[in-house]
Amino acid sequence: MRFMVIVKANKDSEAGVIPKQKLLADMGKFNEELVKAGVLLAAEGLHASSKGKRVRFSGEKRTVVEGPFTETKELIAGFWLWQVRSMEEAIEWVKRCPCPHEGEAEIEIRQVFEAEDFGSELTPELRKQEERLRAQAAAKKP
Repeated sequence: MRFMVIVKANKDSEAGVIPKQKLLADMGKFNEELVKAGVLLAAEGLHASSKGKRVRFSGEKRTVVEGPFTETKELIAGFWLWQVRSMEEAIEWVKRCPCPHEGEAEIEIRQVFEAEDFGSELTPELRKQEERLRAQAAAKKP
């Protein structure tokens, strides 16, 4: 099972405050543990929403909205993509994680859809297309 583990933003991350060296070192150590355990698939921090854009869809119309976005508690400061056996295992890993912000922080865990989750809606043709695209994307990785 794959899970996206989402570090929620706070006022400092939204203000562009760079994490202190100790937190970067602690997170590096935690990420090393994830790699050694075969859990880590990806890990990235995100710039503040002031540097972001959103594209709103309304039928055929597309509207670009400039950041910053106001609801800080709903924004993402970074994420991991993990491969683990269960939600419970993901929770145990998150409990071992250093606090991602000074003071209080929140990390959200969301399961990633797998092909079998779509049932009969993912036809054999669509499944082949997905497999082909994943193989092409993997081949382009450096």
